[in-house]
Amino acid sequence: MVNLKGIWTKHTLINLLLGQFLSLLITATGFLSSELARKGINAPTSQSFLNYVLLALFYGVFMVCRQEPIKAKWYYYILLGIVDVEANFLVVKSYQYTSLTSVMLLDCWAIPCVLLFTWFFLKTKYRPRKLVGVAICIVGLVLVIFSDVHAADRSSGSNPLKGDIIVIAGATLYAVSNVSEEFFVKSADMVELMAFLGLFGAIASACQISILERNELKSIHWSAGAALPFVGFALAMFLFYSFVPILLKRSGATMLNLALLTSDMWAVLIRIFVYHQKVDWIYFVAFAAVAVGLLVYSGRDKVDQNLADVANEGIVRSKRIDEESGLDNPARKDATESSKTEDK
Repeated sequence: MVNLKGIWTKHTLINLLLGQFLSLLITATGFLSSELARKGINAPTSQSFLNYVLLALFYGVFMVCRQEPIKAKWYYYILLGIVDVEANFLVVKSYQYTSLTSVMLLDCWAIPCVLLFTWFFLKTKYRPRKLVGVAICIVGLVLVIFSDVHAADRSSGSNPLKGDIIVIAGATLYAVSNVSEEFFVKSADMVELMAFLGLFGAIASACQISILERNELKSIHWSAGAALPFVGFALAMFLFYSFVPILLKRSGATMLNLALLTSDMWAVLIRIFVYHQKVDWIYFVAFAAVAVGLLVYSGRDKVDQNLADVANEGIVRSKRIDEESGLDNPARKDATESSKTEDK
């Protein structure tokens, strides 16, 4: 049973707010990508390239200033950079072949992948309460899917099967990237992770741009209207990548992917208040369902609190024993050893 008092803790609220901040950043990147597509610019790898460059420059300076040894094998970061670049590329590419509804639905494939990968590789244990929270979040998203189906969105797409396969592949790579980042954040260092991810991500993007998007970039008529969405996208992605490790360290990759489910709901609110469009009431029910699911997943239940209390009590007891034995007082320890020496 969920402990409602345990849910409303400072730790939980910070995680929820941070997750929604990241969700808003993803929403911003989606709208900027749509703006570029509306202008006829189709260069998904080029959009991400500037973000990787910013990460490499910003966090690389910190690494050089710290002059600390690398805590993880550098070639692991090469693989992570390639996986991250291809995940971004595949999901954006899928919009050319399948509908928005299909992308939204199949992109959720990342959640069970993250659960499986964290359980198998990181040995993360999931209590039934957390699985219930995941299920509630997915139900909320399914409500959005039904609303879009009602709007006849699924009929769009030039090659739905090809697009669906691309989305599934991209979602799987997203899961691999998120779980790998969680591992590096907890075992290595956030600055090191971001610096190398930016460096190798920029190199992989540059190679891919030279092969796939060179002609597309040449055909673009650069102006303020075309450059600003590019720069805005890069800045939003830079902030997103910078804050993701914080949430990964606090709550893990599963919480990150669940929080990002609300990006579609934020997009709906922007459609209402910015573009003055009408949307189905189901969206609001879906948003509430995802919010409840996040609360259930991120809240601490009674068992978790008891374990934390036991751990804290053990620390206090150990400290008290050390104080009584004089182990935590160097002067007293030296005096005791001196007394033993004199007796001899």
